[in-house]
Amino acid sequence: MAGFRERARHRRYAQSRTDADGGDRPDAAVVRDALGVGVAVGLSGFAFGVTSAGSGLTLTQTCALSLLVFTGASQFALVGALAGGASPLAAAAGAFFLGVRNAFYGLRLSQLLALPRLIRPFAAQWVIDETAAVSLAQPTRRSARIGFAVTGLSLYVLWNLTTLLGALGADAIGDTRAWGLDAAGPAVFLALLAPMVKSGTERVVAGLAVLLGLGLLPVLPAGVPVLAAALAAPLVLWVRGRRERVRGEGR
Repeated sequence: MAGFRERARHRRYAQSRTDADGGDRPDAAVVRDALGVGVAVGLSGFAFGVTSAGSGLTLTQTCALSLLVFTGASQFALVGALAGGASPLAAAAGAFFLGVRNAFYGLRLSQLLALPRLIRPFAAQWVIDETAAVSLAQPTRRSARIGFAVTGLSLYVLWNLTTLLGALGADAIGDTRAWGLDAAGPAVFLALLAPMVKSGTERVVAGLAVLLGLGLLPVLPAGVPVLAAALAAPLVLWVRGRRERVRGEGR
């Protein structure tokens, strides 16, 4: 009898934790949402393949970027800078700084997913904007793991497949500028970025970054204005921190 009461108490505790976390989502709903994100974003790999081939990269180089780098913003930044005449070092530096954000996603996801140590190095390849967004939106660890795995797998497969198709079809399309496909990279990146810019501070950072990038474009070598635009975040945060200190001293 005591054992029955103990088990019942554990069930009630587990149920209260589930309720506190916002309820347990059905696996099918998580899979549906994750596939929606994976398919929608994965199809934009075609634009990357065309843009990369139009920038002068070979088929092997284009596919290797998607297979090994697998972060769209960094890939578009790299080929865009190369197409603009930047040196490979400057282009790679800009892509690297854009990709650094994934390391911060990893810090949060490592706690949320709590994957076995042997799996973590492989899972790290899928730590990007989309998998982080889907995983962090889930109420439980189980649904977060499902969301991460389905989003990562579907997006990785589709992104690489459409990259290959885009690179192969670049010759048939011809001049990407005539079709406006040279703007596909920035358009996709802005579409992914815009929903994340919510607070006033984030809007100021984004606006200042645009001003720095465009303002320095005529006077700095290609690829360098992108690096300079990254200074917007520390500058805005420094000004904000200084204002808060002044307000604190005034009180």
